[in-house]
Amino acid sequence: MQPYVTRRATLSTRLPAGVVIMPNTTEIIRNADTTYPFRYDSSFYYLTGFNEPDAIFVQINQAGSMQNILFCRPKDLEREIWDGHRHGPEEASKLFGFDAAYSIEELDNKMIELLKNQPRIHTPFGHNAAWDSRVSSWVNGVRAKVRSGVTAPNEIHDVRGTIAEMRLFKDEFELVHLRKAGLINSVAHTRAMRFARPGQMEYEVEAEILHDYYRQGSRFPAYSSIVAAGENATCLHYGENNKRLQDGDLILIDAGCEIEGYASDITRTFPVNGKYSGPQKDVYEITLAAQYAALDACRVGQSWNAPHEAAVRVLTQGMLDLGLLQGSLDEAIESLSYKQFYMHNTGHWMGLDVHDAGAYKIQGEWRKLEAGMVMTVEPGFYIRPAANVPKHFENIGVRIEDDVLITPNGMENLTASCPKTVAEIEAVMAR
Repeated sequence: MQPYVTRRATLSTRLPAGVVIMPNTTEIIRNADTTYPFRYDSSFYYLTGFNEPDAIFVQINQAGSMQNILFCRPKDLEREIWDGHRHGPEEASKLFGFDAAYSIEELDNKMIELLKNQPRIHTPFGHNAAWDSRVSSWVNGVRAKVRSGVTAPNEIHDVRGTIAEMRLFKDEFELVHLRKAGLINSVAHTRAMRFARPGQMEYEVEAEILHDYYRQGSRFPAYSSIVAAGENATCLHYGENNKRLQDGDLILIDAGCEIEGYASDITRTFPVNGKYSGPQKDVYEITLAAQYAALDACRVGQSWNAPHEAAVRVLTQGMLDLGLLQGSLDEAIESLSYKQFYMHNTGHWMGLDVHDAGAYKIQGEWRKLEAGMVMTVEPGFYIRPAANVPKHFENIGVRIEDDVLITPNGMENLTASCPKTVAEIEAVMAR
């Protein structure tokens, strides 16, 4: 539990005196009495390592002292017969390194006591109305006792920004999981390349990827998989996955897995029949060149947007070379005409959330890349039918995505083992 203990100590140094209150998520009903698969709140888990629902983390910081408290479900042997093991407060306190732990059933009364004479509260405020109301009820509970000489907190700060900045820089404990997730995901995407053939359904290919996640120990995908063949590949967040694969189609797969909550996010685009056609290869090679340019810009001191700007220049020049755009490169970029075929950014932070916490700008300026940041690099090229599009380019959609760790001397590609050159992909599919 040492990484979690260290993070809690770090959090205490980054906040003014007061009380941190961080809730975990609860189970959500899917239908009747069936719940969705439970997924803990990422920031709660980042600080605690505790993965049961209906839990609250509290940290009290004052005069150089720190106390960490957990509220969790009580032991209940009957419910454990039905639903599985519960740690309970006593066991959780010992195993997870808390100074104290209480039943969640005591939360309301205990919080009124813990908030007495505290100057401020640090909590995810403004995100959930029910949670905001509950925090307000505790403050009002303290205010009701002011005649006894106590004071109530008079400030409520949103703690999410502070925790997000911590989460942006990955420690070695996190990198172990991120590397493993990247390797598992690379193997699963390679399996999909070997499996895919004309006549299959998109969801059959998706099933192969999910099967390989589970086989390798990843129990959950990091997000809903995109398996998009033919014209579906030009829809950025396509999710139906129910089209039959046709000979001559490209298939774009954007899929990721989780290991201990840490995500991997890979996109590969390959020909259903194992061979890129001439137009498909032209578009693919331009997109791959754009990704290489973006990867080269993933270095300490570069701005967050530098990889995107590098990818845009290569993609836009490619669009001009293919006759999809007219004019000069600078004109096409300045006018944003390239956005007909490339309309999203080239990446996002990644970690416990596939779109992870962390600001992209500081005081209105793109922040600089620093060692320890993990991000995706994912240029795309999407050609829908239009008056300026030759018939042979219609409905070609390509995206190539890898996960990158910024290092002191450059970058580490966490998903480099997943084939992505034309030669590599065609060789895998031929086998």
